[in-house]
Amino acid sequence: MAKIESFEELDCWKSAKELTFLIYTICDNPKLKTEFTAKDQLKRASLSSMNNIAEGFGRFSNKECIRFLNISTASIDEVHSMVLLYSEIGYINEDQKEKTIEVLKKAKHQTLGFIKYLNTKL
Repeated sequence: MAKIESFEELDCWKSAKELTFLIYTICDNPKLKTEFTAKDQLKRASLSSMNNIAEGFGRFSNKECIRFLNISTASIDEVHSMVLLYSEIGYINEDQKEKTIEVLKKAKHQTLGFIKYLNTKL
């Protein structure tokens, strides 16, 4: 197995980035355009999922990295919660909801897998 040199090579980061892209697309929905606080919170949570993976990768110890990866998974859960609510309110259609939940579950699964791997290296 080749050594990973950059956070950009991490599957969990790629999935979190895909999640963030989906969230930004959802936030273009005219129904969310005037919901500034809701839209901002959703974007910030998705960005946190992606950026905490990158920040953790840049840390000097596996323990520190795991801390940031845990923050990332919590942010993914926050996005999940908000997507479910916004779907019920009608801000997100069923297709967007299903695709977003599929991607966020993948991102969380991959991030938890990375945490599990790093825990074996402590």
